[in-house]
Amino acid sequence: MSLNGIMMQYFEWYLEDDGRLWTKLKDDANHLKELGITAIWIPPCMKATSTNDTGYGIYDLYDLGEFDQKGSIRTKYGTKEELLEAINVLHDNNIKVYADIVLNHKAAADETQRFMAVEVDPMDRNKEVSEPYEIEGWTKFNFEGRNNKYSDFKWSWEHFNGTDYNQETEKSAIYLILGENKDWAQDVAEEFGNYDYLMFTNIDYKHPDVYNHTLDWINWFIRETKVDGIRLDAIKHINDWFIKDLVLKTRADFGEEFYAVGEYWSVEMPTIESYLSEVDYQLDVFDVPLHFKFHAASYDAANFDMGQLFNDTIVSKYPLNAVTFVENHDSQPNQSLESYVKQWFKPLAYAAILLRKDGYPCIFYGDYYGTLGDNQIKPMADILDKLMGLRQNHAYGRQDDYLDHKHVIGWVRLGDKEHPKGCVVIMTSTEAGEKTMNVGEMHKGEIWIDALGHTEAEVEIDEKGNGIFLVNDGSVSVYICRD
Repeated sequence: MSLNGIMMQYFEWYLEDDGRLWTKLKDDANHLKELGITAIWIPPCMKATSTNDTGYGIYDLYDLGEFDQKGSIRTKYGTKEELLEAINVLHDNNIKVYADIVLNHKAAADETQRFMAVEVDPMDRNKEVSEPYEIEGWTKFNFEGRNNKYSDFKWSWEHFNGTDYNQETEKSAIYLILGENKDWAQDVAEEFGNYDYLMFTNIDYKHPDVYNHTLDWINWFIRETKVDGIRLDAIKHINDWFIKDLVLKTRADFGEEFYAVGEYWSVEMPTIESYLSEVDYQLDVFDVPLHFKFHAASYDAANFDMGQLFNDTIVSKYPLNAVTFVENHDSQPNQSLESYVKQWFKPLAYAAILLRKDGYPCIFYGDYYGTLGDNQIKPMADILDKLMGLRQNHAYGRQDDYLDHKHVIGWVRLGDKEHPKGCVVIMTSTEAGEKTMNVGEMHKGEIWIDALGHTEAEVEIDEKGNGIFLVNDGSVSVYICRD
């Protein structure tokens, strides 16, 4: 990541199924560069179950919107040609591209097959609730529309270890597929006894053909698209040794700078710490614990201790591995992991990820441009533009924290040689407040004002470099020198 870099997640769950996203992204590239965006996380760009699939129901990893499969040539977001054009234009604007990669499951198989399986308890997948019997499952993937271009690998039942539907009896259940060396992965999250199985038909990375094919595919994919990094979906459901191997192999092929971030959705810090250790800290992870603190503060401000906002978060313990975020496509209203941060608190939350020293901040498309669907998120481009501008110009150098109050907290960025201006951040989750903070004796006599325009206060810096900085009810202010 570049100094003070900003990632932007360039999609939300309810985007229209119009095939226009890649074109919009290309047209938006210059604007994104001006905002200070240095990397774009794009949605899954592979052929899914249909064009109205957000992309996580993956059908064919080799079809980037090029072949007539699952009812269309394009994906929800456009054609392969439009995708590659968008990536090229982003690169021309010095913006890196991170591709969303879904490797846990496959969906919308072409044919059924018969094989032995056993039903397991959905609440405890280690517990079998039937005798083994033969089922008819959707596990055969032929990709006839692609006709062996790029790869002639065909997926079959032995490449999976779980599925969710028996066509013969039309019964939905979680089925553990039986066969040689078949079981749930053991190095996955322990929720529901074992959380290897999530949805659709679950991929078995213990199968050597699957392991080798997936490593071959990602090499092809990166060469084909020229992406600069990957966002790995649902990593708590995938063997940790496989994720580590994938990242190491990719860096061996494409250089140490190739970026990887994983989605491990858990608020339990010991669980995330254990995972980071198992993968030898080879990838970043999204700071889900911090996101849930934003969520909690926005719903119960009176009882939430803002002084503890950063405690027990990834960014506080593993700053070099933390991608900080406020909202994403899973947390937005009506989604599977809904944990929406209320609108009033979002300026505080974004200041907390954009103006601090540690973490790699990720802006959500839905917060910048708004969302569709029910319970729509309103766009807040104005405040985000200001905060990103402050990150570009003022949020550098040493950070002095004033996290010493239950509701009113602040910090000072003292600047560096290249960016000597610095800034003061103060926020409150309840009533208005003030805090004395020190910006350094070199600023004595200066007048500092709120760059966000939330207060009219003019703060004079005294002989010792102190100023008394004000903040309005449930608000954030960022003070800079008036010059």
